Amino acid sequence: MSEKPMYVTKEGLKKLQDELDRLQTKERSKISKAIGEAIEKGDISENAEYDAAKDAQGMLEAKISQLQEKIMQCRVIDESMLDTSKVQILNKVTIKNLKTGATMTYTLVSETEADLKAGKIAINTPIAQALVGKKVGDKVTVTVPAGVMDFEIMNIGL
Repeated sequence: MSEKPMYVTKEGLKKLQDELDRLQTKERSKISKAIGEAIEKGDISENAEYDAAKDAQGMLEAKISQLQEKIMQCRVIDESMLDTSKVQILNKVTIKNLKTGATMTYTLVSETEADLKAGKIAINTPIAQALVGKKVGDKVTVTVPAGVMDFEIMNIGL
């Protein structure tokens, strides 16, 4: 088990807890029912449906265990204590690509809350790691799979 805390928003923690609840209630009962139906069909030693249901049960229990561990590592961030003088988690950062002139705005979040379509990137991504601790006007160079990119930090907000 990793002892590294995972910083999340209240909404992020609720999302994880809701997923855990869904797995423990709805999904467990579905699998239990499938196992019961397979047993009713007779000899389970050569019953593919029973084997598949037991495999699904094992995978579900592993997923539940991983989610429980993740939730135990969560630390909710008090958003009222956030600072915008330097880039940090939960800041909304506007950056300008110095090569193309394009500007992008991202909110730095935990890996469980990342959603690129919503403009939320994980704090452990190369771009976010390059931005953390920097101030408005700072220039950063980031190595990404597509190559090297240069950005300037235009704004830091909440």
